[in-house]
Amino acid sequence: MSDPSAPAAPRPRRRFDRRTVTRVAFAVIVVFVSAQALWWVIFQRGYVERVTEQRMTDWRRDAALAEAAVEAARDPAGLRGRIEEAAPHLVWRDDGTVGVDPEAEAAFLDRQRSHLRMFAWEGPFFVVVVLGMLALIASSLRQERALKRSQQNFLSAITHEFTTPLATLRLLVQTAELRDLDAERRRLYLRRMNDELDRLERTSGQVLAAARLEQSPDAPRLEPVDLRAVVLRHLDAARPGLEARGAVVRWVDDERSLPVSLDPDAFELVLSNLLDNAVKYGSPPNGASDAGARVTVRLEDRGHLIAVHVDDAGPGVPDTDRERIFDRFWRRGDESTRSAPGTGLGLHLVRSTVEAMNGWVRADASPDGGARFTVTLPRRVAGGGAGARARSAR
Repeated sequence: MSDPSAPAAPRPRRRFDRRTVTRVAFAVIVVFVSAQALWWVIFQRGYVERVTEQRMTDWRRDAALAEAAVEAARDPAGLRGRIEEAAPHLVWRDDGTVGVDPEAEAAFLDRQRSHLRMFAWEGPFFVVVVLGMLALIASSLRQERALKRSQQNFLSAITHEFTTPLATLRLLVQTAELRDLDAERRRLYLRRMNDELDRLERTSGQVLAAARLEQSPDAPRLEPVDLRAVVLRHLDAARPGLEARGAVVRWVDDERSLPVSLDPDAFELVLSNLLDNAVKYGSPPNGASDAGARVTVRLEDRGHLIAVHVDDAGPGVPDTDRERIFDRFWRRGDESTRSAPGTGLGLHLVRSTVEAMNGWVRADASPDGGARFTVTLPRRVAGGGAGARARSAR
């Protein structure tokens, strides 16, 4: 049996997330501002109507008093002149009576109606301005939350991208130390270690390249090159590593020279990220365990423009995500449930680097299914564009 004198256990506090608190605060502000503006308009309307009624009553009383004073005066003509000078809103009629001047009355009523119109416009305008500013603040808060969420995902991803290879390397090294390995297994372990080191190198390279893009004060140095030769050179160097990851890389070549101006090293970073992205997400969505990524690279001559297409056979990119995938840190889904490796920097680096070289990149559906990433560059330009932001990938 519990002791009645013992202090009661504290009740757990109900916690609200910041989004709910923000929404409640915005709702309260909107209701308060709208109610305040409505009350102000109603109050001003009533005040103008009271002032108008009081002024017209005073003028009619002035007319009655002036008429009575003139009738009782010894010098009606002199008094009438003084009244006309002191009260221009009064007028003497032909029958000798005094009334309110219709022109003065009409002018006064028109001024009062203009006051009412002014208040009727100012109230809603005030509400619209306040609500517009609140909408801007809300949009800024949403963007800040999205950036914070992306940064949290990035931290989770980068931790995973570094921790997993290091743990694998440690396990392989410890196994090699504790056991006598035959030549075949030793080669297997060394190849696995090399793959994990490549993964670490790609991850650290992306992070360093992103930092350099944000801090570099200089535009990339563009050189006149043959785009076909640059792409072929990179494919020859990257093909063994891509095939070791199970990818099938196909090169569609029409053997034409395609002159452009670009930074070769920076453009190789672009191709590396696009190919890496295609290998990670380009497996056919059929559930077959032996279905590796199928990647196709081709060039297209568009006259004044030259396009590089990187196609994969994966599930593709949803229409709603085709712009967001180029944002820094953005990755579809949540890090706790995502299986594909990555940091959310690769496509951001692609867009930033290509734009610094006077081109652009976009994501579309591949004609053969899957996703198509297209880098478009102008044919042979001289130097960087005016005002181009410093985005060299070196």
